[in-house]
Formats: sequence, C-alpha cells, structure tokens
Amino acid sequence: MWLGKFLDIEDDKNELKSKINEELLNTLHKNKLTPLEFTIIESIFNSKQLSGYDLIRNLNRHFAGTWEAQSGTIYPILSKLEKDGFLKAQKVKSPIGPLRKVYSLTEAGEKLLKYKVNKNYLDQLKFIENFLVELSSIYIHSFPEKEKKERIEEIREILQLTLKSVMNNIPATLESNTICNECGSEIGREVVYCPNCGTSLFDTITNE
Repeated sequence: MWLGKFLDIEDDKNELKSKINEELLNTLHKNKLTPLEFTIIESIFNSKQLSGYDLIRNLNRHFAGTWEAQSGTIYPILSKLEKDGFLKAQKVKSPIGPLRKVYSLTEAGEKLLKYKVNKNYLDQLKFIENFLVELSSIYIHSFPEKEKKERIEEIREILQLTLKSVMNNIPATLESNTICNECGSEIGREVVYCPNCGTSLFDTITNE
C-alpha cells in the first residue's frame, strides 16, 4: 500500500549509515524507489528467492485483479534493481533441467527494506484501516436505501474473515520448513526448486 510516485529512501540510507557499516549502504546506487519497485523487493524478501516467472505470479496474486504484472514490465525492473545493488541473482536447478535465474535481496537491500518497513509500519496500518472504512462506506452507499442494512452486515462478515485470514497468515514462529509435494523432501525456505527432484516450490510451502 505504498503510495506516491516515488518512495524517498535517501534519509533512510543516511540514518542507517550511523548504525551499520557505511560502505554497505554505498552499494545502493539509488535514492528513490517506485511503489512497484518496493513491492517487488518486499515480495522477494518474503519468498527468500524468486524467479521472474514466479514473481509475476506472486504480484498478480498480490494485486488481486486490480493490476496485471507483465514480463515486459517486471524483468527490466529486476535488472535495474540488481544493477542498483538491491537484488542479487543466481542460477538454480529447474524442473525441466536448464538452470533458471532467481533473485534474492542483497544484504544492503534487506537492511534498507527492514528499516523502511519498521519505521512506517504503524502509519501503513492506519492508512489501510482508513482505506477500508472509506471503501466500505462507498460500497454500502452504492446500493438502494432498503438494501444498506443487509450490505453493512455483509461487509462486517467479509472484514472479519479478511482479518482472520491476515492473522492466520502471519508466521507464528521464525522457523519454518518447506515440504516438497512431489517427493516429500523437507528443505529450507531459501530455495525455489526442490534440490532432489527439481519441482517448483512456489505453491508448495508448508509451515511445520
């Protein structure tokens, strides 16, 4: 829900330099990120590693039909974020044999992301709360007067289910394992393909 044309990260970088190795932050060759760039960085962080293909799938699930990610938009951004020091790429085994390029955050990119989110977390939550109230109000008032009471109850039920889903999807522990649905192997989260059988793990994450 990061709004605005650009997210200014120059102040965040300067503040971080007083807390960590200044040379580390100097590897980030950019002082502003677009909301989409920041969303990509968040998505890759939460998945540990992502191929461009799986990132596009992840983004389309994230935007839930409000916007569609296309390879012609996403791959140039990945290349740019890699060049600017936020991402690193490596080749890994894929299900069909050939090596596949996957992206993860650099140490500097990860530290900046955590710092930015930590500093703005409560403000972002408040923004989401305000947005939901305003969106729900407009939705309810789009119906005839005789239907509004029914719609209010409907919205309350939907929001309760939504918040329950949010709570259920927040990790209960920092430790989690990935189970390959194809061969049953238990592996660490920092892989996107099973090292034993090559199956994509994008849709097979199970928390133990």
